[in-house]
Amino acid sequence: MDSETTPTSFLPAHTCWELLRDSAYGRLALCVDGHPEIFPINAQVDHGTLVFRTAEGSKQREAEGAPIAFEADGLMDDGSQAWSVVVKGHASTIQRTAELMSTIHLPLHPWEPGRKDRFMRIVPTSITGRSFDVVPAPPQQGVPVASDE
Repeated sequence: MDSETTPTSFLPAHTCWELLRDSAYGRLALCVDGHPEIFPINAQVDHGTLVFRTAEGSKQREAEGAPIAFEADGLMDDGSQAWSVVVKGHASTIQRTAELMSTIHLPLHPWEPGRKDRFMRIVPTSITGRSFDVVPAPPQQGVPVASDE
C-alpha cells in the first residue's frame, strides 16, 4: 500500500473533540527557556477546552498565557486506522473559585506522586485532526535490533 491508496483523512472538529474525550493522555508542547519541550499529561475535555493538573514549576510557569500545543493520538475501532488530534491555543491557571469547583469533578488523576494542585485550562485557537489506515509492518528476519548504547 502506498500513500495514494491510503490517503490521510482530515477530521472535522466535532470528531476531534470526540476522540479527545475518549483519550487517556496526550503531550503538551511549549517552550522552556527558549527551547521546545514536550510533557506527557492527562487532560480532560471541558466545554470546548482542555483541563489538566500539574505542580508549580517550569511546565506551569512557561505554559501560563503562552502559545502551546496539545497532541493526542490513538487507534480507532479495530486498530486498522490511526488518528492524531492537535489543539493549539493558550493555557492559563484556573484561579477563580467557581471555575475551579466546576473542574474538580473531572477525572484528572496525577500519574506521579506529589502535589499536583494547579489546574490549568487550554483554550483552543485551532483544532485539527487526521486519520489514516495503519499499514502492518513487514516481518523482520535477521535484522539487528537497535540498542540504546
